[in-house]
Amino acid sequence: MTKRFIFAGYGGQGMLLCGQMLAQAAMYDGYFVTWLPTYGPEMRGGAAACAVVISDSVVGSPLIMPSDVVTVASRPSFDKYKDFVKEGGSLIFNSSLILLDESEIKPCYVALDAQKLAAEAGNEKSLNMVILGAANRFANISEKSINEAIAHKFKKPALCELNEKAVLLGSRA
Repeated sequence: MTKRFIFAGYGGQGMLLCGQMLAQAAMYDGYFVTWLPTYGPEMRGGAAACAVVISDSVVGSPLIMPSDVVTVASRPSFDKYKDFVKEGGSLIFNSSLILLDESEIKPCYVALDAQKLAAEAGNEKSLNMVILGAANRFANISEKSINEAIAHKFKKPALCELNEKAVLLGSRA
């Protein structure tokens, strides 16, 4: 089993962290992983993306084209990565920021109102964790490992609780 993921948005949305957390949780579950970030020189607002490969055997290359799951949090990311989805794959898009007209919608697209769900979790900044939860529906990494990755990154119990709730809401959406 090998699954390829892309997490893309603009700097500050936390998409690099999202991919990093999925990769770390997959390692906790015993998988081989690669995480490869790409971003511009801007600190906030520029393009930011990462590729994650999860496999039950050694990963020979971090190449992700085509990808099983592409997640995009901004319209420029959607435009750039929409064609990276392999046949039978899925593209999860943040429908609170990416508005598509009927002619753009394909059967593999999954609309996720990540901003609304993040607010429901307690903070709109947890939008990336909502997206992580949705992407994990395709990765099937254990909830325990996802929560361990969250605890490793966010030391404060309140932040762990917020992010765990956001992941859960994303996985149920």
